[in-house]
Amino acid sequence: MRIGIPTEIKANEYRVALVPESVSELTHAGHEVFVQSGAGAGIGAADTSYKDAGAAILSTAAAVFEGSQLIVKVKEPQAVECDLLQAHHVLFTYLHLAADRALTNRLMQSGASAIAYETVSADDGSLPLLAPMSEVAGRLSIQAGAHALEREQGGSGVLLGGVAGVRPAQVVVIGGGVVGTNAIQMALGMQASVTVLDKSLPRLRELEAIFGGQLNTIYATEQAIDDYVTTADLVVGAVLVPGAAAPKIVSKDMIKRMKPGAVVVDVAIDQGGCIETSHPTTHADPTYIVDGVVHYCVANMPGAVPRTSTYALNNATLPYVLKLAELGCPQALLEDRHLRAGLNVYRGEITEAIVAEAVGVVHRPVDEALAAA
Repeated sequence: MRIGIPTEIKANEYRVALVPESVSELTHAGHEVFVQSGAGAGIGAADTSYKDAGAAILSTAAAVFEGSQLIVKVKEPQAVECDLLQAHHVLFTYLHLAADRALTNRLMQSGASAIAYETVSADDGSLPLLAPMSEVAGRLSIQAGAHALEREQGGSGVLLGGVAGVRPAQVVVIGGGVVGTNAIQMALGMQASVTVLDKSLPRLRELEAIFGGQLNTIYATEQAIDDYVTTADLVVGAVLVPGAAAPKIVSKDMIKRMKPGAVVVDVAIDQGGCIETSHPTTHADPTYIVDGVVHYCVANMPGAVPRTSTYALNNATLPYVLKLAELGCPQALLEDRHLRAGLNVYRGEITEAIVAEAVGVVHRPVDEALAAA
């Protein structure tokens, strides 16, 4: 199969879909790989490294798309990239379509098939291609939040871990999944006082078993969220409904009643955000202030540490890329139900029910769509 790796063009995105080592695996298996010149620059991977791995280096994204069947990316295609997609293309990347009707429409109009990393599943119900970036984002949320708490950044001037004789910051994590767990680990490591709120009692028990008495675990009623958010120094929104737009957990009213200079980090912003006052920002301009509360809402947080993020992502995605390349899209989807769960768009139709409901289009079940093809 012919596999294309374009340079990521979303603002401040430095990751690359495949590293030279992954390209080498594909070329050794007999596949052709086309890499846009400079695609790996953000992680320090020169064009020569890709050449040595057996890839052909092409000067433009248009050339990569034209010569490829399978397009592997990191972030959702931008409008100019959607214009390059054709019916024979299979796109494999993060999509987060439930929060982006315009992108959904463009993908449908292209006739291409699109498999979303974030809805590929596993036997245990986890999301193996979302997990590595959730780990990175969870850890970065505390790093970013601690920085935003500095007075120069608009924060209240609180040191996350405090010092002897001075209380540490009160950190509240909403959601105890992969993002939340990694945020908790980092915040506790920096000696903050940490509370996690979640609606799953089994998950709260697991977190208590992991972190012991260091962590305060609270069942997430509306009143509990209100009580803890409005007294926090740092709130991390780590809510996930797989494939769907994030629910608004923190209201405008709660934000108004937070302490001046408090910080919220909305890790769910790529799914629309779980904080009512959130809107997407970039690494170039990551924060803004609403009612005295600093908001950090970067939609591609792992892009801040592209080398770590890229290698972590490749470790998870490479087996699926190899399977798609070896079997072709329809057969790979038919043979692997977990990969099939990642299919969001197939030849102009939405095959993910949650996405279809969120953007208001007709849903065609994936099995029906594949059978018709």
